[in-house]
Amino acid sequence: MVNTACNAQLPHVRMGALAWKWCIGCGCKISDRFLLFALDGYWHCHCLKCSCCQAQLAEIGSWCFTKRGLILCKSDYIRLFGHSGACRACSKSIPANEMVMRAQGNVFHVKCFVCSICHNQLVPGDRFHCTNGKLYCERDRPTASAYRNDHLNSLREHNISEQKS
Repeated sequence: MVNTACNAQLPHVRMGALAWKWCIGCGCKISDRFLLFALDGYWHCHCLKCSCCQAQLAEIGSWCFTKRGLILCKSDYIRLFGHSGACRACSKSIPANEMVMRAQGNVFHVKCFVCSICHNQLVPGDRFHCTNGKLYCERDRPTASAYRNDHLNSLREHNISEQKS
């Protein structure tokens, strides 16, 4: 919603060495001592509010969430959108407010983001490989021949189980 009482101008107007910022929420120039940058734009601290409870997000924390065009505080995001899926490693539910690690479309709890061989924790910046949803640190990365052997073994197991049925 844009406040029509302010003159709509370009987002950045140079005044000497300063570039004025314009609030996305009200459309007015930001001359306050503090401003917020969220959702690809600048905001007055009092303008960035939760779409549900109208709480000023700058006062209740340093996080805001956006989904389906809504700007939300953490509690309203969780209330509206629940959990974020299941962990690829342990298959347990991941709450929406929990930090996650992602690899090749798979989502993991941070504590489950470990090498499948040595079980060392993988952290942002580590080099790792993800094959069939399994994680490997750089040292334990399977070779091409290991991939072929795993594939052949799974085919053999599949054929044996079909024969037993």
